[in-house]
Amino acid sequence: MAFLRMSARTLGLTDPESLAEQLAERSRSVLFREPPKGERRAWRNSLPALAQALCDAGLEEVEVLLEYQMPLSSLRADAVLAGTHPETGKPSYVVIELKQWEEARLIPGTADLCWLSSGGSQARLHPVAQVRQYCEYLRDFTAVLDDANSHVTGVAYLHNAQDRNVTELLGMGDERAHLFTDSSRGELIRHLQTQISPLDGALEADLLLDSPAIPGQQLMRVAADEILNGGNFRLMDEQQVAVSLVKRAIGISRQSDRKEVIVVSGGPGSGKSLIALHLMGYLGRNRRSVVHATGSKSFTTTLRHVVGQKNNGLAKLFRYFLDFRNAEKNALDVIICDEAHRIRHQVGKSNSPDVHRSMRSQVAELIDAARVPVFLLDEHQIVRPGEMGSVREIGAAAETRGCAVRRVNLNEQFRSGGSRAYEEWVLRLLGLELGGPVCWNPEPNFELLLADSPQQLEAHLRRWQDAGSTARMTAGFCWPWSEPRRDGTLVDDIVIGDWRRPWNVKGEREVSGGPPSSLWATEQGGIGQVGCIYTAQGFEYAWNGTIFGPDLVWRDNGWQAVKAECEDSSLERATPQEFSRLIRNRYKVLLTRGLAGTVLYSTDPETQAKFRTLIPGGTAP
Repeated sequence: MAFLRMSARTLGLTDPESLAEQLAERSRSVLFREPPKGERRAWRNSLPALAQALCDAGLEEVEVLLEYQMPLSSLRADAVLAGTHPETGKPSYVVIELKQWEEARLIPGTADLCWLSSGGSQARLHPVAQVRQYCEYLRDFTAVLDDANSHVTGVAYLHNAQDRNVTELLGMGDERAHLFTDSSRGELIRHLQTQISPLDGALEADLLLDSPAIPGQQLMRVAADEILNGGNFRLMDEQQVAVSLVKRAIGISRQSDRKEVIVVSGGPGSGKSLIALHLMGYLGRNRRSVVHATGSKSFTTTLRHVVGQKNNGLAKLFRYFLDFRNAEKNALDVIICDEAHRIRHQVGKSNSPDVHRSMRSQVAELIDAARVPVFLLDEHQIVRPGEMGSVREIGAAAETRGCAVRRVNLNEQFRSGGSRAYEEWVLRLLGLELGGPVCWNPEPNFELLLADSPQQLEAHLRRWQDAGSTARMTAGFCWPWSEPRRDGTLVDDIVIGDWRRPWNVKGEREVSGGPPSSLWATEQGGIGQVGCIYTAQGFEYAWNGTIFGPDLVWRDNGWQAVKAECEDSSLERATPQEFSRLIRNRYKVLLTRGLAGTVLYSTDPETQAKFRTLIPGGTAP
């Protein structure tokens, strides 16, 4: 998908202000958000520079796809040129990354991170690394490019920069990606002429836009291979920035007493756990001591189970936040705190005779445990009282201990078919972002449906499960959760009319064909049970069904959180305001587990009627 499509000639003739407004309108309709001022400024300033270079190269008939969205991702390339190769006549595509940078230099100790003279301390990915990744990702996930019959190359164009002001960035290009500045504009024109012919590129643009996307791999299926061998996933944009910052911080920590804390935030599917697995593999292969820690029993148990099938020794590297109360200071090179929004407020109850250490907070214990602490979190996934994991609080704790803090925002989306619009739809639906609920616009890579009954919801999910996909049902914690009967069978705690189903297994042993609680999301047999927040958080599956219970209902023009309808004892002491926030966060988590689609149903008629106005024509078959 592209925001706009036009020939290079039309791009050159379009008024920059009008062009920026057209792109802004597409952003509002596709992403449900107003584009930032900086993005509009980039459209006004950078696209005319691209159009002029294309016209000077005689490529007026080439098709230009503006703000091209990568398949199964919310990543967007500034532009993709579509046409034929001048030598082979085969389809040829040039991915363009435009930068308004005037001066930039490499961050010492890295080969792919930059600092801008006007950009403060924020690390930026080298433009060549960025556009090279886009090209490789496009090949990996686009069926029509999955052979040798198409050319895909990249260009990073720093149209405001002179070579002398970006000297350290030069020389990184290769046959897949090249860097050009205003100084080398003539070379850019000649390069484009060697990559794409002046013929009409409409057919090639159609081929790319209509090509099926090749589905990505689910995280847990390749977790062990990623750690042991690496290379199963491709790091993109800010994911690569985060990884490179960690690698740099390791080098610094070995050479001095200066300690850096890396804080990475991002929504569901933005790649936080991918970063964790990549670092686990990289650091292990390079003989660095590293441990992965979470506050989630289900997530840690599943990772231990998955990697233990390939290598039993790896399982011990997956720990819990509570395990570091008595850890020796800087005993590890790196601690990776995944799902860091689950970090607790309470003081660690250390048995150490050191009184000062015994009063440390949990986040302080984790910071002290390694030379390079890494925190991966989503602030909208705080679901229990006492959880404090936020960018602000972790950063403040690090600075109190004299540590430099590097923050990375993973602002892209790889779950939900790469649909940033769906993530935004969920946030606005639940009042976690301003603007109020909006009507869902169908998307090609993600399906949102409304079921008329729990039977219909389950039947739809089972059809996908029977077809070879993974599918799971989840619900708000509004029904009791019973122990298994003496004969081992599960109690049908969830009763909605004449539809009755059990929660997932309570405990860590298999019961009546159902997997242990921690493996419900990943092992066979989970489809017959309903998962709650504690078994679904941190996981993904192709198809997701979410049942809204009576703990969150729509009344008049807003949500009402009904504490009396909640069966989770951990929320008993929550204030009304805190309860409302936590319940909405919980449903946000449940709604964002699906890779291909989500089916909704509410037990409350008024809430169900509200959903029907927001998902027109989206009834599950």
